[in-house]
Amino acid sequence: MIEKNHIEKLVNEFINGTGLFLVAVKVSSANRITVLADTMKDITIDECAALHRHLEKNLDRNVEDYELQVSSPGLDMPFGVMEQYYKNEGKKVEVTDNGGEKFAGILKNVNNGGFELETEVKVKGRTKEIKEISFNFDDVKATKTILTIK
Repeated sequence: MIEKNHIEKLVNEFINGTGLFLVAVKVSSANRITVLADTMKDITIDECAALHRHLEKNLDRNVEDYELQVSSPGLDMPFGVMEQYYKNEGKKVEVTDNGGEKFAGILKNVNNGGFELETEVKVKGRTKEIKEISFNFDDVKATKTILTIK
């Protein structure tokens, strides 16, 4: 079986200084390798293809067969790395805390310890008030982008 650490090392060699960042690497027992990468502006197909070619060049199918997929993380996937929080600052997200409670709002003030969420809350069931909720990363189960149609 191809080692996940080996794939991560190859990816990190390639992305160093490119503006790409690694979100996740998955390797199944059947050697299905999935690499999720992104950039602060959205990864292009050409960038995914270049990373795919780099990995293909450094893996030997004659030694061990594998299936390789390189893509961006899906819009419905929870954030996996800190860079995704920075990338989505100012955008609408859904946060699920460790207790399972969900919050929706604008992602703000991301730092190494956590972030704030600007959200609307109903006051006495009628009027809405803007409130900022602070989250520590340790208290967050998942955060993902909310798609908005313009």
